[in-house]
Amino acid sequence: MVRTRFERCYLSGKNFYPGKNFWFVLALMLVCLLGSCSSGENKAILKVGDQAPDFTVTDLDGKVFSLSKSLGSPVVLRFFLTDCKFCRADTPVFNEYYKRFHAKGLRIIYIDTLGVNNRELDSFRRELAIAFPVASDTSGKIAAAYSVKALPQTVVLDPQHKIIAAILGGVSEAELKHLLSPYLPFK
Repeated sequence: MVRTRFERCYLSGKNFYPGKNFWFVLALMLVCLLGSCSSGENKAILKVGDQAPDFTVTDLDGKVFSLSKSLGSPVVLRFFLTDCKFCRADTPVFNEYYKRFHAKGLRIIYIDTLGVNNRELDSFRRELAIAFPVASDTSGKIAAAYSVKALPQTVVLDPQHKIIAAILGGVSEAELKHLLSPYLPFK
């Protein structure tokens, strides 16, 4: 019969002292339990199907982009990094879709959340020939409202601004077409 360490100590009359692993696991469980306690804020995490939070931001050209003014149009929000290989690789797809469907209502905006200076953002925009708005969320409020925890992240909204997808990493042309085809005239 196999006995546990506790049983062996108990049966032999010795005192039971938990090992280092026991204390480590107990401490880890306590930290996890305390870390999950609410700090008074009951912030809901957004999910597919939720209404997108409204925001207003000024782009690099000084133009104001307000999500609520785009109601009735599908919108692609891209939380990006200037040195991200995914962002550089799929920006041509976003550029093509913007040029092709902007007149049909498609809105795209790139949002920097790391506080990169405007000169570097403008250099990124020019290097990749981005025609749509590029803005900086220096306060982090937009990223927080959209529960953005990792970059790059693309959030796709339907014309009523319900979230239809949140994609972490690169975005393929096939994914974009699949998500936007119900709202745009693909031929």
